[in-house]
Amino acid sequence: MTWRGATTPSDRFFSCLPYLIPLFDGLTFGMPFFNQFPALQVLLLPFLPLLQIYSLPFASLIIFFVVFLLVVRNMNISHFIRFNAMQAIMISIVVFLCRIAVSFILQPIFQDGLILETLYNVVFLGVVAAVVYSVVQSAMGRYAEIPTLSEAVHMQVR
Repeated sequence: MTWRGATTPSDRFFSCLPYLIPLFDGLTFGMPFFNQFPALQVLLLPFLPLLQIYSLPFASLIIFFVVFLLVVRNMNISHFIRFNAMQAIMISIVVFLCRIAVSFILQPIFQDGLILETLYNVVFLGVVAAVVYSVVQSAMGRYAEIPTLSEAVHMQVR
């Protein structure tokens, strides 16, 4: 669905960039997946320089605040870019909440068993699916509508 004006190619490009944040956050859940399918690690090679920057202490927190304060809250930037930046932040928050739940609740119970590994794969593949869907929709100039999540984003970005 495209509304609030047409999107330019630069809007489409810049609306895809924030989705690197949840993708990098979701990689913590991807280790069992990449252990099962080591040939797919090649897909991460283009992102290695950015991953090294993102893995610095407090880099993810700084990037979060920069994107939120300088992009999402900036009314001079198009609504399409702000919407996608906020949606990427929301996906990242969901990944963070999953990480907390796994660390404090599930890991002490299942202790790195098959169930926990399956859960890691489900979270990782869910994040990858949401990011790929959102990037494809953004590249086509459409708003990526993810149920419940996009509704919360629409409330935040006016």
